[in-house]
Amino acid sequence: MGRDRPSGEGGASGTVAGGPSRIVARGLGVRHASRRAWALADVDLTVEPGERVLLTGASGAGKSTLLAALAGILDPEAAEQAGQLTVDGVAPHAARGRLGMLAQDPDSQLVMTRAGDDVAFGLENAGLPADEIWPRVDEALAAVGFGYGRERPTQALSGGEKQRLVLAGALARRPGLLLLDEPTAQLDPAGADVVRAAVARATADRRATVVVVDHDAGPWLPLVDRVVELLPGGLVEQPPGWRPARRTAGLELLPGADGPVLLTADAAGFTYPGTATPALRPTGAALQGGRALAVTGPNGSGKSTLALLLAGLRSPTTGRVEAAGELAAGVRGGHRAPIRWRAGELVTRIGTVFQHPEQQFLTGRLRDELALGPLRSGTGDAAARATAEELLERLGLTAFADANPYTLSGGQQRRLSVATVLATSPRVLVLDEPTFGQDAATWREVVTLLAEQRARGCAVVTVTHDRDLVEVLADAELAL
Repeated sequence: MGRDRPSGEGGASGTVAGGPSRIVARGLGVRHASRRAWALADVDLTVEPGERVLLTGASGAGKSTLLAALAGILDPEAAEQAGQLTVDGVAPHAARGRLGMLAQDPDSQLVMTRAGDDVAFGLENAGLPADEIWPRVDEALAAVGFGYGRERPTQALSGGEKQRLVLAGALARRPGLLLLDEPTAQLDPAGADVVRAAVARATADRRATVVVVDHDAGPWLPLVDRVVELLPGGLVEQPPGWRPARRTAGLELLPGADGPVLLTADAAGFTYPGTATPALRPTGAALQGGRALAVTGPNGSGKSTLALLLAGLRSPTTGRVEAAGELAAGVRGGHRAPIRWRAGELVTRIGTVFQHPEQQFLTGRLRDELALGPLRSGTGDAAARATAEELLERLGLTAFADANPYTLSGGQQRRLSVATVLATSPRVLVLDEPTFGQDAATWREVVTLLAEQRARGCAVVTVTHDRDLVEVLADAELAL
């Protein structure tokens, strides 16, 4: 959605006028320009003013597309739309002034360099008097548990902290329609509780209509009025008392086996230039073949920073990260520090999944993306293509083999990013939130694939808030 965040239109009080919004969809369909299949089809939905609705469905079912349609931010040149959709009786783009939205990627909604200015941005656009803006900003930051205050640089925030900040900006405007796309996906458990409580408080007076998408449906059930599931043929309303099935049910994973230590961090820490507080305090870790390590901790504790140090993609400012002789064998110059390795040397030794999967896509088609790593590492064309097709099948992406990676849903992009790393069979896997955005079926397949890598002697490191993942896969946990 670029950098154009939906802005408000306030009256004298600066509060969005008109009360809670009403949504009506009849036969709604959306098809992206590069696709033959419809991302949404035959969606009929009515949400009455003040209702709170939880939207569920499989990864790639079109949940984020539906929220984008409701927000009026679908590009007519990039998406064909069928049927009818209104917000307060008008086309969604005409009602954008009454909207507050948290998109799946919070980076796409940050517009200012300081936290307080980012929350104030929408209020200034709404014409709120200057003496009312900053009390409203402080109230919203406190509501979502943002502990840094107004001056914190947005570039120094973790993914979860950015998520809270964008939500604060949406809540500060007191919108008539609040759209939340995976609002707790990047948050630690305590932070997720704070955000759900903030949403509940902000909408307790029913002055806002709420539509929330979250694969972790259970904790939202006490806060919503009803649950609707998005299916290929439209929407199905779940009955009262509905509960999601446990995604770990029936899961059987291959066990790991103790292997040699492949990579160590010795008092490794990192501080950004110009900042006094370390992003990661000195930390030790030993990555052992055939074992999985879960890195956990609250947002802002340095989990993603540690992942980048272990992956050889950032140099520690204190301490060191060093590969064992077995992992470093054949490296030009005999360097043990992965940060000094060439890209071609890294790709078959340490594979990395970034917190934001779109940062690592290099081609215009999924099957080319999956074949790229093997081809660069010297695998023949036929073998590289076979590997790509197998991973597409395993992760439910075969139907999108010729699609551009950037047209996938967030959950599909996450599976693709995991697959691109597995394609080169590295000895060490460093994965930042590998189960983000997955439904129960795709979650099980991702976890099964990671267990298979552990069983073949790979050292697996997962940065995660996903307690189910920790419980079923991790052999050890490093809590920052």
